[in-house]
Amino acid sequence: MSTNTPKTIDTVEFGLMSPQDYREMSVTKIITADTYDDDGFPIDMGLMDPRLGVIDPGLQCKTCGKRSGQCEGHFGHIELAAPVVHPGFSKLIRRLLRGTCHECARLLLSPTQKEKYRDKLATAEALEEDLDKITKSAIREARKNNVCPYCDAEQKEVSHDKPTTYYEDGGKLMPSDIRDRFERIPDEDLEPLGINPERTRPEWMILTVLPVPPVTARPSITLDSGQRSEDDLTHKMVDIIRINQRFMENREAGSPQLIIEDLWELLQYHVTTFMDNEISGTPPAHHRSGRPLKTLSQRLKGKEGRFRGSLSGKRVNYSSRTVISPDPTLSVNEIGVPESIAEEMTQKVKVTRNNIDEIVEYVRRGPNEHPGANYVKRADGRRLKVKDLNSEELAERILEENDDGEPQGLGWTVERHLTEGDVVLFNRQPSLHRMSMMAHEVVVMPYKTFRLNTTVCPPYNADFDGDEMNMHVLQSEEALAEADVLMKVQEHILSPRFGGPIIGAIQDHISGTYLLTHDDNRFDEATVLDLLRQTSVNDLPEPAGEEDGEPYWTGDEVFSVLLPDGLDLTFESSAGDEVVINDGELAEGTIDEMAVGGFVGEIVETVAKVFDENRARRFIDDVAALAVRSIMHFGFSFGISDEDLPDEARDEIDVAIQEAEDEVENLIQTYERGELESLPGRTLEETVEMKIMQALGQARDEAGEIAEQYLDEDNPGVVMADSGARGSMLNLTQMTGCVGQQAVRGERINRGYENRTLSHFKPDDLSADARGFVRHSYKEGLGPKEFFFHAMGGREGLVDTAVRTSKSGYLQRRLINALQELEAQYDGTVRNAEDDIVQFEYGEDGVDPMKMPKDEDVDVDAVVDRVLDAEFDSETAKAEFAGDD
Repeated sequence: MSTNTPKTIDTVEFGLMSPQDYREMSVTKIITADTYDDDGFPIDMGLMDPRLGVIDPGLQCKTCGKRSGQCEGHFGHIELAAPVVHPGFSKLIRRLLRGTCHECARLLLSPTQKEKYRDKLATAEALEEDLDKITKSAIREARKNNVCPYCDAEQKEVSHDKPTTYYEDGGKLMPSDIRDRFERIPDEDLEPLGINPERTRPEWMILTVLPVPPVTARPSITLDSGQRSEDDLTHKMVDIIRINQRFMENREAGSPQLIIEDLWELLQYHVTTFMDNEISGTPPAHHRSGRPLKTLSQRLKGKEGRFRGSLSGKRVNYSSRTVISPDPTLSVNEIGVPESIAEEMTQKVKVTRNNIDEIVEYVRRGPNEHPGANYVKRADGRRLKVKDLNSEELAERILEENDDGEPQGLGWTVERHLTEGDVVLFNRQPSLHRMSMMAHEVVVMPYKTFRLNTTVCPPYNADFDGDEMNMHVLQSEEALAEADVLMKVQEHILSPRFGGPIIGAIQDHISGTYLLTHDDNRFDEATVLDLLRQTSVNDLPEPAGEEDGEPYWTGDEVFSVLLPDGLDLTFESSAGDEVVINDGELAEGTIDEMAVGGFVGEIVETVAKVFDENRARRFIDDVAALAVRSIMHFGFSFGISDEDLPDEARDEIDVAIQEAEDEVENLIQTYERGELESLPGRTLEETVEMKIMQALGQARDEAGEIAEQYLDEDNPGVVMADSGARGSMLNLTQMTGCVGQQAVRGERINRGYENRTLSHFKPDDLSADARGFVRHSYKEGLGPKEFFFHAMGGREGLVDTAVRTSKSGYLQRRLINALQELEAQYDGTVRNAEDDIVQFEYGEDGVDPMKMPKDEDVDVDAVVDRVLDAEFDSETAKAEFAGDD
């Protein structure tokens, strides 16, 4: 009996393969560019030779004897008619040409210098430092020696035309010349450069044999027409073989050197584009359709390449994607799943004595009736598809008793449809933080979109203008349990970034609670029951009093029903009044964004921290339900007439703007007369621009103040701005009063025609009108010139957003890659892959922002003492800690 002893990998060494290695690895030499014969069989010694592996069903691999699907494929090789440069090593080849003697091929370093670099490399290797820097430094030092220390030959200048052409003293170096020189470099001269001569020789960077990838790596597909369509790699190899044959024929026929060199260059081009079809300085090889070929390098690199597209992340089973829609009747923990998706996505359930009757019922219903089952997996591992024809038979087979009198289906696995209450993962891309993927409970619904509660939009950064989201159905009990405990939405009400609530009332919810609690509203019993009907509240509070013999309830009282007993809180609302809550009763103040909103909601945060996540979730659900009923009760709409101002307001605004324009005119005249004093550290031009911007900004603010005076407190726009539901007084100012100065790159608009922004203005016109000031409001409508300037300002925002998105996405990706090995261990330390301690306590202070009271300062000394007195669970950590200064 043999036992495999576990081994530890000590080192991994990389090198180049020699031409002989390629030949030994190869199962056949490829000599013809043809692929299939007239009968559709692969041609021997062609690019689809059956020794390279098989992809057609029925054929057998001539190398390993396996059939399609089992044979992994085998390499072949092409003997190149002339050496060609490997494009991946073009820079290293240039360095070696410059650092070695053109006469004797020795490295241009004296024996002492070589010894110095050998020592440097040994030290760097021991310390696991970058060896490439030392190699570059050695070559740089070698190039300084203009005369060879061994044969006294004077060195020539080597230049490089990207990607693979080299010149020495103006004369072209052919790949065969380079190979000859590299062959003459002694082994001892390679060691100071960090090259191990046993594993790598520099002449192997000049290819004389080209490996042919297995057929399985470049399978052909059969089109509907019956024609075969070959893979891009096969296309490229056809080109290489054809040029290779033409080169040999011309050389044997004694063709002129010019033709031979042209064919050599063509062979080099095809080998280069076979390796990488995106090398700068080389036109990419195209398909007949004009599409650039995807060759070896393109298969590996980039978002769709092998590493990122097939290994780090890939398409997965048990996932679905569709458009999202709002549904305020769902809890924050729930997700509405279309019935068609629920019938396709399945959950694995093991048959036990407790659930056998329920599961048999799923199987009986089959795949087309919800909730049914799609597959049954027997104890022997065979998976059977449930169909309408066999569903009854399979159900009976599960119940059928075996010799022990037990149902034989015990231990079988049934893949049943998604049903109410199943836990699934829900995700919206881009996934930028932890809350971009959370666990929800399924509610099966009609139609074709995922439904979610609007209060869950902020963590996903979702809206309903066509956003799509992904749902992943978990397939193991461990994953389901973990998601249920750790990933439910209610566990993420508080953000780990700032410790406040990221989930809370938004937009209309805030307007609704504001309308309910801002004024002294009174409601009768029927109205109160209607307002609370979708909340989890079952009991009516005591009435506040009686009016005309009938009891009444106030808005504050209705809201108080949602608050947990024992909640005490005082804070200032967005509307500017003080909110006081005593023992779960709203004593005074307005409930708006500062109370229940996401990011700043004091009540949401306190309930989540003082009580628990489940109570906070129930509170958010109830606030949303009450707010929606409130807004329906009061009625709330926003239209163009809500931005109407009386004529006197319009006149006042016109006067304010005119005064500002006059002030700008005076500034320009003062500047032109040379009487303007420049501000400290500013030129005259910068000073006049700053003062004009200041005057025009003030004009817009004044227009806003005037508009605000004439807008009532109950104006829907003012309600939304005051409560923090949406928008600001600046938005209302621009709608009703004056849009104001348009800016590009933080300055007034100054680009366009020569010395003027538009042809409508005189050269060097500095007036407000000519530099992008929009004096009208959105309500009045913009003039053509104003509209043009406004579009310029808007376009800058769009471009900036697009550029920022890609830049920040790439930065985040780099950051995540750099930090991905760090892990918080059970002994409280943070360690990397080498088990080095990076932090003794996570975050240096062990403070969890989600559990940290917002206004409480951290006692740094206490934290330091705690870290120094840390008692680690792990003996290793104790030892490391004791030995660390």
